[in-house]
Amino acid sequence: MNKIKLEILGLSSSQSQSGSFALVLGEETGNRRLPIIIGMFEAQAIAIEIEKIVPNRPMTHDLFRSFASSFKFSVIEIIISDLKEGVFYAKIVCTDGIKKVEIDARPSDAIAIGLRFNVPIYTFEAILSEAGIVLTDASEDEPLIQKEETKRPASSRKSSSSSSMEQLKDIPYEQLKAMLDEALEKEDYERAAKIRDELNRRN
Repeated sequence: MNKIKLEILGLSSSQSQSGSFALVLGEETGNRRLPIIIGMFEAQAIAIEIEKIVPNRPMTHDLFRSFASSFKFSVIEIIISDLKEGVFYAKIVCTDGIKKVEIDARPSDAIAIGLRFNVPIYTFEAILSEAGIVLTDASEDEPLIQKEETKRPASSRKSSSSSSMEQLKDIPYEQLKAMLDEALEKEDYERAAKIRDELNRRN
């Protein structure tokens, strides 16, 4: 079967399942989107790698990368391989340079690991045909993912986010660096990302 390359388009809190997140993948050369509901821990693992935030302690997926590196294994690709009764399945394709091995995994774990090895993500036409969402011309102009920090109205969330960024602008550079260290220590990666963006803006 021909594989279809996917890219990560966004990550947002799920409106249908409390405490879960929607990871949205899109085909690289088309307009179909593949939303997958994942858990909070896996969403965090994906988000901090996308944001290039280095946690103080290695997460499980970082441990997998270190383990594989120590034994001279590398990941080649991630495949969203199956869909049964609404549940997605994935495979992590690994090699030691001689033989290739496919390891079964949940898509969320597979993608979190794939990001750490900087490898492509694929799926098959049958899965996209069954579970993919086709964007219309109207929806393409709208942001696909909006992060929902709370259940407040959108206008209130936007105001709160803008206010938070405005407050960071008034804080001295050295104090921001200390705040970044504190956020990482508490593993508050969302706040760490905002502080990091403000520090990068000043550089």
